[in-house]
Amino acid sequence: MAREFQRGHKAKISDLTAGTDLYVGVQIAAPGLTFDISCFGLDANEQLSDDRYFIFFNQPKSPEESIQLLGAQSGDTESFRVTLDRIPAAIQKLSFTATLDGAGQMSQIGPGYIRIVAGGEEVVRYAFTGSEFTTERAVMLGDFYLKDVWRFAAVGQGFDGGLEALLKNFGGEVAEEEPPPAAAPGFAPPAQAAAPPAFGIPPAPQPAPAFGAPSTPQAPQPAPSFGAPAAPTPPPAPQQPVHAAPTIAAPLAPQAPQAPQPSAAPQAPSPYGQPQQPQQPLQPQPPQFGQVPGQGVPPAAPFGQQAPSPYGQQPPGAPQGVPQGVPATGAGLRAALQPYKETATGQRWTPQNQQLMRVDLTMGGAGVLARQGSMVMYQGKVDFGYKSAGFVGRAVGNATGQEMQLMRCTGRGQVFLAEEGSHLHPIELQGDGICVSAENVLAFDESLQYEVRRVEGHGIPGGALFTMLFQGTGTVVVKTHGTPVVLPVTPTTFADCNAVVAWSAASQVIVSSQVRLRRNAYPGHSGETVNLQFRGAPGNFIVVQPYEV
Repeated sequence: MAREFQRGHKAKISDLTAGTDLYVGVQIAAPGLTFDISCFGLDANEQLSDDRYFIFFNQPKSPEESIQLLGAQSGDTESFRVTLDRIPAAIQKLSFTATLDGAGQMSQIGPGYIRIVAGGEEVVRYAFTGSEFTTERAVMLGDFYLKDVWRFAAVGQGFDGGLEALLKNFGGEVAEEEPPPAAAPGFAPPAQAAAPPAFGIPPAPQPAPAFGAPSTPQAPQPAPSFGAPAAPTPPPAPQQPVHAAPTIAAPLAPQAPQAPQPSAAPQAPSPYGQPQQPQQPLQPQPPQFGQVPGQGVPPAAPFGQQAPSPYGQQPPGAPQGVPQGVPATGAGLRAALQPYKETATGQRWTPQNQQLMRVDLTMGGAGVLARQGSMVMYQGKVDFGYKSAGFVGRAVGNATGQEMQLMRCTGRGQVFLAEEGSHLHPIELQGDGICVSAENVLAFDESLQYEVRRVEGHGIPGGALFTMLFQGTGTVVVKTHGTPVVLPVTPTTFADCNAVVAWSAASQVIVSSQVRLRRNAYPGHSGETVNLQFRGAPGNFIVVQPYEV
């Protein structure tokens, strides 16, 4: 029975089928619209570094024929043959896409799908509808990608710019159509009256390679051989023609010349009696702790300028009746909410913003342990179990006084986690380890090995500092007050026990007896605090937040 995927789901090909000679079928249609369905063979940087691996109707196969365009058949608008064990090592990803050939939007399409068939049997299907899209004109439907082994991911993400935007996204070049040069006329005798052509039968088309037979002789394999799915009975209704006329990889519409943009925004006048200050160029900021490079945090408004208004309110002086944040495509409720749509990246853990994390329980197989009460919403069939009877629940809850009780999340669905607006940082472990203060743990994969450690010291609130050591392969979500900083461990590295968030598992922690007066000392309070000294070999680190209790 075929597995049904939703957008963002992915799995190993070996978990779906033992075969490597696969049939990929795409079904997409809309009244009055035509589509170009293509496959991009991308390198390790997800770029189209070799144009020969852009498989479309004008280039129906790769040089070694590991990717072939087969055409419409078996109810599919377009189909491909992919032989994974013949794909060269330089190709790390295959992206199957659909673009509109002419006017229209992807929101107009009817129910469609992308499916994988092995040995004539469908093994996985990702179904979609036009309600999942808006103004997109090009959509990435599904990916084969190499990560130790070949895997399949249901993507379902699009571009408003159509084929041109899709090519630019993959690093391809858009070729402009040029008329062929006129050749100089050569010698030719006057035309003679030609006799009408005699009757003749057109040559038979070259038969396609038989399904199930490889292109070169190979030894018998136990894996299923390539085979297209059987045609449905009764035969399907005639499909909309995919290519009404040949197209090329060129802009779908001529672009109007753009007006020159000012090099910088006009500077606000200085206060009376003060000299004009030159504007400083913005410098790129490095990725923050736990963030994926490229996903920056919007900078705060510069001093003296108006900060952005809260969500749902209009800034002062804005015209009434126009929702804040409306894109250039137009107004309306749907357009106003577009910037806040759910983010689906195809990963198990996906930050929705700085304070909200989504975990997809259908990926990875193992459950998730999360701080009790941190669930703000969930979708699908999810079971929540109380974890207070476990070792971690007793040790962290009762011994530390922090009352950290864990809940176990299992099932098939997506769970959204947050707590008191704290900043959330997913940390993916690949066989290494990290120590995190128990107060700063929000959630983690149940597949991780974890234990509670106790750092004793006079002056520490409660008499000890409890941390959780995580090791193995999985993700732990750390919460902080504000944006943390990561520092290397040196022989003179000290941190306040209330401000430290995490440190490398190989670091040595020593309680320091330094004393200082706290700014909130009060009668009856000693005003003492304890600093932790960290030691370790080069490469160790600590994480500190700009906050203390």
